[in-house]
Amino acid sequence: MTVLETAARDDEAYRLGLRGRLETVYARFARGWPGGADPRSLDFRRAWEDTLCANGWSGLGWPTAYGGQDLPLSRQAVFHEEHARCGAPLGVNLIGHGILAPTLLHFGAEAQKRRFLPGILSNREVWCQGYSEPGAGSDLASVRTRAEPAAGGFRLNGHKIWTSFADRAQWCFVLARTDPQASRHKGLSFLLVDMRSPGVRVEPIRQITGEAEFCEVFFENVFVPEDGLLGERNQGWKIAMAAASFERGTYFIPRLVRFAQELQQVRELSLRGNAHGHVPASSSAVRHRWARLAADSHVLALKSRRALAGAMRGDPPGPEGSSTKIHWSEAHQRLLELSLQLLGEEACLADGAADARAAGLVHAYLWSRAETILAGTSEIQRNIIAEQMLGLPKA
Repeated sequence: MTVLETAARDDEAYRLGLRGRLETVYARFARGWPGGADPRSLDFRRAWEDTLCANGWSGLGWPTAYGGQDLPLSRQAVFHEEHARCGAPLGVNLIGHGILAPTLLHFGAEAQKRRFLPGILSNREVWCQGYSEPGAGSDLASVRTRAEPAAGGFRLNGHKIWTSFADRAQWCFVLARTDPQASRHKGLSFLLVDMRSPGVRVEPIRQITGEAEFCEVFFENVFVPEDGLLGERNQGWKIAMAAASFERGTYFIPRLVRFAQELQQVRELSLRGNAHGHVPASSSAVRHRWARLAADSHVLALKSRRALAGAMRGDPPGPEGSSTKIHWSEAHQRLLELSLQLLGEEACLADGAADARAAGLVHAYLWSRAETILAGTSEIQRNIIAEQMLGLPKA
């Protein structure tokens, strides 16, 4: 048996053992939740994330010296896949676990690692990401939030927006301009900011789903001590780009598992007859759209495996991620649009209906409107593909 075959066999054994444990722990957690399980609730998601950490399912890829499990990417991928398959929701501290922790491990001073990693490992401290601004969304290099030198640190002033979970976070990593005379990419620094500091103001933004997980954050003369600077001053762009690459191998795995699960739900809706749907479920148009979505699901899975294989080889991140992001976000919107057409009038009543599946699809549809905007709009992703993959000139 080759080394690769042995590794694949061991990964499969790990998968089977993990599957049983995850299903048991999540089922027990969901049964014990007051009022019944609610995977859309941020309180439910945070509490489940706490449970994961208490069971040792955090720090999967971290070195053991910092409390991690030092699992290879293949095992981390298995975990994310099985976690999604058992129906458990994504957590609230995704940015802390998936982005800030590996960034700290790579760029942080030893004192910073010892200070912040335990709080992430235990889920005691939630992190948010201070990147986008009202005038600098997808164009991250245009941020205007500034950090000016002060005795022992910096004074931070500016305005961030679309800051997920800022109202629940204890800490935020902020990209701020520390050299206004430098070119756009070269005058930025990466700061670790205590959200409880005087001068930090958070304003939640109510979304169409009724939730308010996106927030505006105002920094008004906020003091950030010198040890809150990650890496070197004016090297923030390099760190931010590295941070964006750390989830490359596993980011889409839970989303693609969920895509396949929702696709199956849509198939079940299409087979139940057309008593409620505005679109006849038996029509050739519905069959054609479902078949296209099934192809999307398969191709996205292949893209995810390719990204994982590249990350395992140590290949640098490339523009292929933009292709996957566009494909997933736009296909997911098409999938949920079809589900609502098949639900018909039920979609209008789903929020208070006993049918949890219909309510889940309606909620997913409303939330999906953000998916072609967050993490880089489809327009920006197409520019990246055009310039870096197709070699087309810049507009």
